[in-house]
Amino acid sequence: MEPMPPTPEPPAAPPTPATSLVGRLLNVFAAPGDVFAGIKSTPPSVANWLVPAILFIVLSWLSAGLIFSQPTIRQQISELSTKAIDRQVEKGKISSTQAEQARAAAERFGGIGYKIGAVVAPIFAAFASPFFGGLILWLVGSFALKGTFPYMKAVEVAGLANMILALSVIVKTLLILITGNLFASPSLALLVKDFDPRNPVHSLLVMLDVMMLWLLVVRSIGLARLSGASLGKAAAWILGIWIAFMGVIIGFGAAVRAVFGG
Repeated sequence: MEPMPPTPEPPAAPPTPATSLVGRLLNVFAAPGDVFAGIKSTPPSVANWLVPAILFIVLSWLSAGLIFSQPTIRQQISELSTKAIDRQVEKGKISSTQAEQARAAAERFGGIGYKIGAVVAPIFAAFASPFFGGLILWLVGSFALKGTFPYMKAVEVAGLANMILALSVIVKTLLILITGNLFASPSLALLVKDFDPRNPVHSLLVMLDVMMLWLLVVRSIGLARLSGASLGKAAAWILGIWIAFMGVIIGFGAAVRAVFGG
């Protein structure tokens, strides 16, 4: 009996083409789980965190230009400076003469500090966020959730998730322009008529920002994909760390105001 010819092996399935960078940037909004699952199995890519960072900076600068061009916003900044000086006079920190000098200086250089901050702060946030956020994801994923993945993969996930931050710049800019309120944001603070940044309750309301909560959910999805843990566990860690961090920030601000009478 002649031996039967060997059964030919079925052809290997063609490899799934890698999603383009533009596809990853856009799919973070609609299907973050798929994006992050692909990130875990593909070679490292600097563009995954660099492009969202650059986009965030550009949008932030354009936003600042629009916001500070509004007369109502410039007036609001001037009033904030005047109120701060008046509080110093009431508390006996400065004399009336010094207050007049301070008001003249504020009138002369009013808004410069805000404008400098609007230029510098986005740069710092854009590049610190993916690396610091990635560090949190890597530490939690590696030690708490027992996952195994490189730190730079966590940076890529945190960087891609920052597309939500880029979108939040647009949303917040529109709210500020519509309301004429420098402190307008997609949070419960929007319901406060006279927002006071020194009020801890108002600061707490700012924390309940729809865009920030969305960002935390997306980062939780990324952590779950990288570590292999459930979304519930990943979200519990991410939300818990964020709440603790915000609590420290608000508490520190309240302590500083109590000591220096701000």
